[in-house]
Amino acid sequence: MRNLLLLGGTGEALRLARELHGHGRLRCISSLAGRTESPEKPPGDLRVGGFGGIEGLTDYLSAEKIDLVLDATHPFAAQMARHAHDACKLLGIPRAKLVRPAWVAAPGDRWSMMPSIVAAAVFLRFHPAQRIFLTLGRQDLGAFVPLGEEDGPHGNGRWFLTRSVDPPGEGGALPKGELLLARGPFTPDDEKALMQQHRIDLLVTRNSGGSAAKIAAAAELHIPVLMIDRPPLPPGETLDSVSAALSWINLHAV
Repeated sequence: MRNLLLLGGTGEALRLARELHGHGRLRCISSLAGRTESPEKPPGDLRVGGFGGIEGLTDYLSAEKIDLVLDATHPFAAQMARHAHDACKLLGIPRAKLVRPAWVAAPGDRWSMMPSIVAAAVFLRFHPAQRIFLTLGRQDLGAFVPLGEEDGPHGNGRWFLTRSVDPPGEGGALPKGELLLARGPFTPDDEKALMQQHRIDLLVTRNSGGSAAKIAAAAELHIPVLMIDRPPLPPGETLDSVSAALSWINLHAV
């Protein structure tokens, strides 16, 4: 029997774990970073927490006799992707990265592409928006805190609607406004109603791909978007769907 390490934390990883549960030729170990307080747990073997860098991951792969690694982490989990690449290269273990397709602006969409969270916060300092919808990871919110403490170009101070699955950890700061704790998926009608209710005039989000409900709602309401681009991927094979990932796994599980 072959041993697969499935680096998870996404809906795609959960689907993969369910598909692979009970696989006759494969033991699937799902790994979650542990940043979400109440994640939906996959079936089968599960580990939670970091590995301790490249060295720790290398030790884990060796100790567990891992034969292949499927990285199905979030598109913005850049450090984990690099560590998986480096550790697998060092040990000669087959590795692939499952990357959900990015969103692409449609004609009429009002996107401003940002290379990073910090760049988006700097850009926003000079943007006229006053009521901003942040849909980011809770670790990214600190960059926007100073903007809630100063007036925008049109005065009156900025107000942020911040949506997160979990509240910020101890010592975590939030920009001025309202915190909405909610877990998707959301429908375009849900998102449209939320933006109208809070009189949102700018959406700030990462190009995570997947459900595009908030993007569709912003387009319908003619709300501009600060779209934070994905970090570059490490070298290696990339897969764009769960079915492609299953095919890759079955190819190597012999």
